Amino acid sequence: MNFMKKSLITLVTVAMAAMVLGGCSNKASAASKKTLNIGILQIVPHGSLDAARKGFKSELTKEVKQHDKSITVNYNYQNSQGDQANLNSMAQQLTQKKSDLILGIATPSAQALAKKTKTTPIVVTAVTNLKSAGLVKSDEKPGTNVTGAKDLGPVDKQVKLLTTMTKNNKPIGVLYNSSEENSTLQIKMVKKYAKNHNLKLNIVSVTSTNDVASAVSGMADKVSGIYIPTDNLMASSMKTIGQKARAAKLPVVTGSIEMAEDGGTATYGINYNDLGKQAAKMAYKILINKKKPQDMPVETSHTLRLYVNKANAKSIGVNPDQIKKP
Repeated sequence: MNFMKKSLITLVTVAMAAMVLGGCSNKASAASKKTLNIGILQIVPHGSLDAARKGFKSELTKEVKQHDKSITVNYNYQNSQGDQANLNSMAQQLTQKKSDLILGIATPSAQALAKKTKTTPIVVTAVTNLKSAGLVKSDEKPGTNVTGAKDLGPVDKQVKLLTTMTKNNKPIGVLYNSSEENSTLQIKMVKKYAKNHNLKLNIVSVTSTNDVASAVSGMADKVSGIYIPTDNLMASSMKTIGQKARAAKLPVVTGSIEMAEDGGTATYGINYNDLGKQAAKMAYKILINKKKPQDMPVETSHTLRLYVNKANAKSIGVNPDQIKKP
């Protein structure tokens, strides 16, 4: 009996030890896993900004998993649908939830986030000029909790591309939203290029999607082609612009590839999916390599390419094969 009791006690002791060790093992396994919480704030849904967001998410997840498969990346995506009040409240929510990093897509989103936190790292994309937007002290040394990959394209080359498709001496039409800071900056660049190359401009500004169709119709007989910068309101209206421009047989050069896909004729410019991936690589350096936004220079797009919307080109009588890189 004593032997049996001792054996039973030994078995119970071993079983309990195994349970304890198993519990410790599970806790150690759980402790070894880490979760990165990434906030994303986007001003409005449209092709360019959506592409930037998708590029960012896919690239950051891939980079993190290559570094450590046990790390989980959670994304909290907020879209204000163009409403400033929504944008501010969403920025507040994202900063209060103590995200490890927040992505600001487009200038208004980036500015809303920067007003809410001076400590949480913010990476931005689809912002044309971070310094003029008050986000950084300089591109070379931001000096704030903000850095990113800006979307300023080669405006001069884009306007030059448009001139190769125009068929008369009428002015170049320019359509933009004057309430967007990124757009007004590009219009200054268009004016400078036009002055240096003796080009006449017919510049039209709208601040609502409801006015886009009438604006294009009003320009139709007065211009030889239309240039549209990277502009959120215009990007949201590209299908309408494309329809009106095709009816008037006008070439349209846009600031981004996604805008040209939605209704333009061609562009030499940025691919926003690539730009989002570039921003993700910067975010990875902050999250994994412990870099600080304050010390990370703002980047411009690493890739520019010619894109031709062949169907739109043919519809206005332009041979897509004759459209070349400016």
